[in-house]
Amino acid sequence: MSDWQKSSFSGSANECVEVRTVEGMVELRESDSPEVIARTTPKRWARFLQGVRAGEFDRHGDFSG
Repeated sequence: MSDWQKSSFSGSANECVEVRTVEGMVELRESDSPEVIARTTPKRWARFLQGVRAGEFDRHGDFSG
């Protein structure tokens, strides 16, 4: 099991999504609701990250700072 990791863009705020790997699966949680954990496969996670990098989800974000 790896430690929870958050984005360096989160700073010291406790308002971020954290990720780790456990038993070959990728787990995600929100730092302010750590009891809720979503699990997915590394392949699905990689495909999601490809979409993020391509800007496919930008319309859902608030980039105002």
